[in-house]
Amino acid sequence: METKNMFFGIVAILIFWIGSMSFFVVNEKEQAIKFQLGEFVRADYTPGIYFKLPFVNNVRKFERRIITLDAPPVPYLTLEKKNLIVDSYIKWRIKDVEAYYRSMRGQESMARDRLSKIVQEGLRNEFAKRTIQEAISGERAEIMQMMSANISKQVAEFGIEVIDVRIKRIELPVEVSESVFKRMRAERERVAKDLRSRGKEKAERLKADADREGTILLAEANRESEQTRGAGDAKASEIYANAYSKNEEFYNLYRSLGAYKNVFTQSDDLMVIDAKSEFFKYFKDSKGQK
Repeated sequence: METKNMFFGIVAILIFWIGSMSFFVVNEKEQAIKFQLGEFVRADYTPGIYFKLPFVNNVRKFERRIITLDAPPVPYLTLEKKNLIVDSYIKWRIKDVEAYYRSMRGQESMARDRLSKIVQEGLRNEFAKRTIQEAISGERAEIMQMMSANISKQVAEFGIEVIDVRIKRIELPVEVSESVFKRMRAERERVAKDLRSRGKEKAERLKADADREGTILLAEANRESEQTRGAGDAKASEIYANAYSKNEEFYNLYRSLGAYKNVFTQSDDLMVIDAKSEFFKYFKDSKGQK
């Protein structure tokens, strides 16, 4: 009984194993090719579950998504026979899986090598027709567009579709970069020196304008102050004259007393003068009568 149960168990396992080998799944990220005894049978599978004969059919799956080929930096000669180090990459995918399998034997490494050589050859031809300035700035987008179109034509028979070709960066060799940087540094220093001299000139001009404006304002202020002072003195003189004209004798007495005070400031001051002079007329009489 135990032997019989073991036999049925082994048979069940074999049936399950053979059954599992009779189906395969293709998801949305894959493409599949079915072979029968090594010969191509079918390649137009959409995502789903499919049947195959165990030991007779075998299935190989390939990437349906876009693949990136990041090429190593390569030196290229420009029209002036100058080297440029170009770093690029390619976006591609398998468009016709049957043609891809027949041309590349289903090996992605072979496809990468072939694409890399085609891209390098194309870039070499494009850079050889252009100067450094054109390659770096003006015609860089044009180079990538032409490369994408040309490579797409060359790899169409391989069942490959090129989505995009991009140049990540373009660099000069170290020895050339150093000389370029020196020229750039000298040019920037020249521009900086020119800007500094212009700034200094403008600063001196502004300072001169400010000094002139200051002198003009100060002169105008002095003129106005002198005019105001003169007007004040005139007004004061007018007030004094009006006041003193009411009593001329008192005015003369006040003037004389002021003169005495200013002359005899010290107790030992001495003045040799005729006592009958006009200066001492108020010493004898408050009315100035001699």
